[in-house]
Amino acid sequence: MLFITLFYTFLVIGLFGFGGGYGMLSLIQHEVVKSHQWLSSAEFTNIVAISQMTPGPIGINSATYCGYTAVHNATGSMGWGILGSVTATFALMLPSFVLMIIISKMFLKHMQSPLVQNVFKFLRPAVVGLLAAATLLLCNEENFSSPTTDKWHFAISVLIFMVTFVAIKFLRINPIKMIGVAAVAGLFLLR
Repeated sequence: MLFITLFYTFLVIGLFGFGGGYGMLSLIQHEVVKSHQWLSSAEFTNIVAISQMTPGPIGINSATYCGYTAVHNATGSMGWGILGSVTATFALMLPSFVLMIIISKMFLKHMQSPLVQNVFKFLRPAVVGLLAAATLLLCNEENFSSPTTDKWHFAISVLIFMVTFVAIKFLRINPIKMIGVAAVAGLFLLR
């Protein structure tokens, strides 16, 4: 029953998750942490961090790790956890795969149509909203602490965030290098 629910949940996320992996994060978090309670909020935050560091799209990586963790937490078995990974990943990719085949055929035929151009014009703000929701999802106490709990941890976390943002956005430093620098800074400063 868990695998059917896992498949259905990630199939729906794959079908309605616009804006790429970051846009899907808030949907994945809502389903696996709040609705089904397969993972704790701390486990999900760790999964997002690992998904960002591993090669590949963050949405698919998150689905893979969430599927594994959800099944592993329920059964305690690594083998079933791997099947959970495969189930969640396949379910998340299936709608995109089918829709892209259909849309690519239709788009090539009608791409200059004013109706198609207007649809894309109205989808852009929705995608920006989903990306903003994913960003706000990660700005929680588990990632930044809070000024009332641990002022030092909070100040250093916000400083690392701001320095990384400025370095990537304005100084055009490679994001992969900044992930490494931020990780090392976090290890040394937040011990």
